[in-house]
Amino acid sequence: MTRRDPFSDIEELFERMDRELGKLGAGLDVPASSNVAVDLIEGDEELTVLADLPGFDDDEISVELRDETLTVAATPSGAEEDDADEADDERYHLRERRHGPVSRRIPLPAAVDPDAATAAYDAGVLTVTLPKRSASEESGHRIDVS
Repeated sequence: MTRRDPFSDIEELFERMDRELGKLGAGLDVPASSNVAVDLIEGDEELTVLADLPGFDDDEISVELRDETLTVAATPSGAEEDDADEADDERYHLRERRHGPVSRRIPLPAAVDPDAATAAYDAGVLTVTLPKRSASEESGHRIDVS
Protein backbone atom coordinates (compact mmCIF):
# COMPACT_ATOMS: atom_id res chain seq x y z
CA MET A 1 0.00 0.00 0.00
CA THR A 2 1.39 3.37 -1.03
CA ARG A 3 0.90 6.40 1.17
CA ARG A 4 -0.20 9.62 -0.44
CA ASP A 5 1.63 12.81 0.37
CA PRO A 6 -0.98 15.35 1.55
CA PHE A 7 1.37 18.26 0.77
CA SER A 8 1.72 17.30 -2.88
CA ASP A 9 -2.08 16.96 -3.09
CA ILE A 10 -2.50 20.47 -1.69
CA GLU A 11 0.16 21.85 -4.04
CA GLU A 12 -1.59 20.23 -7.02
CA LEU A 13 -4.92 21.71 -5.89
CA PHE A 14 -3.39 25.21 -5.71
CA GLU A 15 -1.86 24.83 -9.17
CA ARG A 16 -5.24 23.79 -10.62
CA MET A 17 -6.97 26.71 -8.90
CA ASP A 18 -4.32 29.10 -10.23
CA ARG A 19 -4.83 27.83 -13.79
CA GLU A 20 -8.63 28.10 -13.57
CA LEU A 21 -8.55 31.57 -12.03
CA GLY A 22 -6.09 32.64 -14.73
CA LYS A 23 -8.55 31.50 -17.40
CA LEU A 24 -11.39 33.33 -15.68
CA GLY A 25 -9.42 36.55 -15.23
CA ALA A 26 -8.07 36.60 -18.80
CA GLY A 27 -11.43 37.74 -20.16
CA LEU A 28 -11.98 40.45 -17.56
CA ASP A 29 -10.80 44.01 -18.00
CA VAL A 30 -9.09 44.31 -14.62
CA PRO A 31 -7.01 47.42 -13.84
CA ALA A 32 -3.30 46.71 -13.82
CA SER A 33 -2.68 48.60 -10.59
CA SER A 34 -1.71 45.48 -8.69
CA ASN A 35 0.82 44.47 -11.35
CA VAL A 36 3.53 46.75 -9.95
CA ALA A 37 5.88 44.51 -8.00
CA VAL A 38 7.39 46.43 -5.08
CA ASP A 39 10.09 45.83 -2.47
CA LEU A 40 10.13 48.07 0.63
CA ILE A 41 13.41 47.95 2.54
CA GLU A 42 13.92 49.68 5.89
CA GLY A 43 17.41 50.59 7.03
CA ASP A 44 18.55 52.52 10.09
CA GLU A 45 18.60 55.88 8.28
CA GLU A 46 16.25 55.45 5.31
CA LEU A 47 13.51 53.55 3.51
CA THR A 48 14.14 52.27 -0.01
CA VAL A 49 11.34 51.37 -2.40
CA LEU A 50 12.09 49.34 -5.53
CA ALA A 51 9.26 49.16 -8.09
CA ASP A 52 9.29 47.17 -11.33
CA LEU A 53 8.06 49.38 -14.18
CA PRO A 54 9.39 47.79 -17.37
CA GLY A 55 8.67 49.47 -20.68
CA PHE A 56 8.13 53.00 -19.38
CA ASP A 57 10.22 56.10 -19.98
CA ASP A 58 11.22 58.13 -16.92
CA ASP A 59 8.98 61.04 -18.00
CA GLU A 60 5.95 58.67 -17.91
CA ILE A 61 6.49 57.89 -14.21
CA SER A 62 5.00 59.90 -11.35
CA VAL A 63 6.07 59.55 -7.71
CA GLU A 64 4.25 61.35 -4.91
CA LEU A 65 4.59 61.26 -1.14
CA ARG A 66 1.60 62.28 0.97
CA ASP A 67 0.60 61.37 4.53
CA GLU A 68 3.30 58.69 4.90
CA THR A 69 2.07 56.95 1.74
CA LEU A 70 4.15 56.73 -1.41
CA THR A 71 2.20 56.62 -4.68
CA VAL A 72 3.94 55.36 -7.81
CA ALA A 73 2.09 55.72 -11.13
CA ALA A 74 3.10 55.26 -14.75
CA THR A 75 1.16 56.01 -17.93
CA PRO A 76 2.56 55.09 -21.34
CA SER A 77 2.58 58.03 -23.74
CA GLY A 78 0.99 55.93 -26.52
CA ALA A 79 -1.87 54.52 -24.42
CA GLU A 80 -4.52 55.81 -26.86
CA GLU A 81 -2.75 54.14 -29.80
CA ASP A 82 -2.92 50.67 -28.17
CA ASP A 83 -6.73 50.58 -28.49
CA ALA A 84 -6.50 51.47 -32.19
CA ASP A 85 -4.14 48.54 -32.83
CA GLU A 86 -6.87 46.06 -31.86
CA ALA A 87 -9.09 47.31 -34.71
CA ASP A 88 -6.49 46.29 -37.35
CA ASP A 89 -6.69 43.08 -39.34
CA GLU A 90 -4.39 41.34 -36.85
CA ARG A 91 -5.96 38.75 -34.56
CA TYR A 92 -4.37 37.93 -31.25
CA HIS A 93 -4.42 34.25 -30.32
CA LEU A 94 -2.80 35.02 -26.99
CA ARG A 95 -2.39 38.45 -25.41
CA GLU A 96 -0.80 38.57 -21.97
CA ARG A 97 1.53 41.56 -22.37
CA ARG A 98 -0.60 44.58 -21.66
CA HIS A 99 0.95 47.99 -21.50
CA GLY A 100 -1.38 50.46 -19.88
CA PRO A 101 -1.42 52.80 -16.94
CA VAL A 102 -0.39 51.31 -13.58
CA SER A 103 -0.23 52.68 -10.06
CA ARG A 104 0.55 51.47 -6.58
CA ARG A 105 0.12 53.05 -3.14
CA ILE A 106 2.68 51.97 -0.58
CA PRO A 107 2.08 52.81 3.10
CA LEU A 108 5.40 53.63 4.74
CA PRO A 109 6.34 52.11 8.11
CA ALA A 110 8.22 55.22 9.29
CA ALA A 111 8.10 59.00 8.91
CA VAL A 112 10.37 60.29 6.11
CA ASP A 113 11.85 63.63 5.06
CA PRO A 114 10.15 64.52 1.74
CA ASP A 115 12.69 67.25 0.90
CA ALA A 116 15.58 64.77 0.97
CA ALA A 117 13.78 62.06 -1.03
CA THR A 118 15.27 60.97 -4.35
CA ALA A 119 14.07 58.74 -7.19
CA ALA A 120 15.99 57.12 -10.03
CA TYR A 121 14.77 54.92 -12.89
CA ASP A 122 17.12 52.47 -14.56
CA ALA A 123 16.56 49.27 -16.57
CA GLY A 124 12.85 49.14 -15.74
CA VAL A 125 13.32 49.53 -11.98
CA LEU A 126 12.32 52.65 -10.08
CA THR A 127 14.37 53.21 -6.90
CA VAL A 128 12.97 55.71 -4.39
CA THR A 129 15.18 56.58 -1.40
CA LEU A 130 13.39 58.18 1.55
CA PRO A 131 15.54 59.36 4.47
CA LYS A 132 13.76 58.95 7.82
CA ARG A 133 12.65 62.00 9.82
CA SER A 134 10.77 62.87 12.97
CA ALA A 135 7.02 62.24 12.88
CA SER A 136 6.21 65.87 13.84
CA GLU A 137 6.69 67.22 10.28
CA GLU A 138 3.73 66.62 7.96
CA SER A 139 3.01 67.59 4.32
CA GLY A 140 2.69 66.30 0.77
CA HIS A 141 5.62 66.42 -1.63
CA ARG A 142 6.25 65.50 -5.28
CA ILE A 143 9.50 63.64 -6.05
CA ASP A 144 11.18 64.15 -9.43
CA VAL A 145 12.36 61.03 -11.27
CA SER A 146 15.80 61.24 -12.85
